[in-house]
Amino acid sequence: MFAAIRRYHTDPGSVEEVARQVNEGFVPLISGMPGFVAYFALNAGQGEFGTVSVFEDQQSAEESNRVAEDWVNENLGELLPTPPDFAAGEVVAYKAQQ
Repeated sequence: MFAAIRRYHTDPGSVEEVARQVNEGFVPLISGMPGFVAYFALNAGQGEFGTVSVFEDQQSAEESNRVAEDWVNENLGELLPTPPDFAAGEVVAYKAQQ
């Protein structure tokens, strides 16, 4: 498994709107991508918004960054005006409830 992590910065008062749009527009898009395993979005406070996308393979995780960048530019450009910080890599430890 591979994960792509993105960290965005916005006005603290905009985080709820960002989350709403992500849930309504981006979650259906990314969850339909090949190799999709999981997606998480979090409010880290003080206008910081983070996401973690988990995929079965590296190519799909990297493609999710491109898809996310395009979607954010088209739908949240005014709320997230600066490019996100990216990190991606192989998941080396994993545990989930069953």
